Amino acid sequence: MLYSSEVQLLTTKTHWQQLSHPVLARYQVQLWICSVDTAIPQVSGNKCLKLKYALADVFQQQKAGVFTFGGAFSNHLSAVAASCKLLGLQSVAYVRSDSLDLNNPTLAFCAAQGMQLKTLDRSRYRQRHDAHFIRQLQQQHPQLLSLPEGGTSAEGARGVAELELAMTPEGAADLLVCASASGGTLAGIINRHTTPVLGIAVVKDRTLPEKIKQLLLPQSSTRLWQLSTDYTGAGYARFDDGLLQFCRDMARHQLYVEPIYTGKALAGLFSMITSGQIAAGSRVSFLHTGGLQGLQGLHYRGLITATDLALLSGSTAG
Repeated sequence: MLYSSEVQLLTTKTHWQQLSHPVLARYQVQLWICSVDTAIPQVSGNKCLKLKYALADVFQQQKAGVFTFGGAFSNHLSAVAASCKLLGLQSVAYVRSDSLDLNNPTLAFCAAQGMQLKTLDRSRYRQRHDAHFIRQLQQQHPQLLSLPEGGTSAEGARGVAELELAMTPEGAADLLVCASASGGTLAGIINRHTTPVLGIAVVKDRTLPEKIKQLLLPQSSTRLWQLSTDYTGAGYARFDDGLLQFCRDMARHQLYVEPIYTGKALAGLFSMITSGQIAAGSRVSFLHTGGLQGLQGLHYRGLITATDLALLSGSTAG
């Protein structure tokens, strides 16, 4: 059973936006952006979908909350912290860091939501998928459920699979596209749809295809999907001036993205369109996975200006 506060969190609103852009007009591609919103900005995008069943399990197993993992600027950590705050659950985060900087806007937000923050150095953090390591942490937190980094799990893919991405307001899409980092969102989309699916990797991870396959349902194994690894650039959370300029251009077309996930994948899609890899006349559905909270972290680190922060987050007309 889901209690009223759970229903409030897990109730989502899907928003469609047809992107109008000269490149799309020139190459005759119709592009629809699908966004998923909740009452909490930090839990919008794919996070509300990936957390839905994991948080329901906490109540079903009568646990007090969750412990999870993430980097110091993690969208996942901010989403978990906000979700648990709303639901009256405890949250513990193991942060990939040698020390906690509570001036960091993401960690400051998490702490304000009541999340307990603990550090793991990079060596220990690499053990976050190791079963023995998880059991050791579970012994320290017997009242909490373990939640994988990024919320990527069978439960996470199950939540994403509830999103109807193939039917745009204009009709059925020919191709479904999303950014892929840990694989859970892409697997969920594949599990739901028979329409061809394209994941655009935003990380350099040779194991990503296998991670995706492990989350596919038996009936999904033969479905048409592919993972492009051509647009990772220098790697996860790294971007150049060209990608940042692309995000600025999107903002001026009333689409607000960051250069880590959605912006990087969308730039890759535009490259595929201009190179002829996306057929003229195609209708493409692209999932906006959220993550705009990360812009504050980019500004905090001096990677974008205050002007960019305002423009890319949609708080100014630019």
